[in-house]
Amino acid sequence: MQHAIRLLAILSECSEPVKAGDPPESIAVIRAELRLQALDFWLRNPDYLAGEMLTKVESHDLPVHYLSVVEHLLNSPEPDLHWYPMPRWHHGAYEAIDDAFSVLSAYGLALVRRMGGVQKTARSQFFLTDAGRVAVADLAKERVLSWYTEQAKLVAVVAGSDNGSTLKKRQYQQAEYARTKLGVNIAPIHSAVRGRLEAFKATVSGPLAP
Repeated sequence: MQHAIRLLAILSECSEPVKAGDPPESIAVIRAELRLQALDFWLRNPDYLAGEMLTKVESHDLPVHYLSVVEHLLNSPEPDLHWYPMPRWHHGAYEAIDDAFSVLSAYGLALVRRMGGVQKTARSQFFLTDAGRVAVADLAKERVLSWYTEQAKLVAVVAGSDNGSTLKKRQYQQAEYARTKLGVNIAPIHSAVRGRLEAFKATVSGPLAP
């Protein structure tokens, strides 16, 4: 159920508008599983999310006030309470999503469209429905569950419109991620990101708050 909630939050906050030819009951879509898996990795690993956000600040792709968000990601109890490691496979972090999407589909919150032939699925597309949007709005009102929707918004800031392949390449730039053996959970990088943050803060003058 937690996996289903994470995917629902990602679909709401990190998707794009539907187009002609998409299922009529859908209102938003993520058009490739590779992108969905990459987004899920950042949602499940707040330290990697913090590291990527810090990278974007360092490269001036995000304003400096996002350093306070990075600090919050590292200092709050969330990395311990909401860290759900993912194993690394040939295309990076991956965990099967069929069971989680079965839950969402059963309640009419999301649906999957498989593209390709009978023998091999070329692409899967993941759609959010109106009911799913309402469910996410309800999550946002809950004191505990609202963490997922707020975190998904930060994932959207970091990911932008990059496709799945680009997101995976960005994640592989983290040495700990890249050197993880196949089938082994990707280890945290909390201490390394904290060290980078403190070093960068020393070069910044003025308040970090927006």
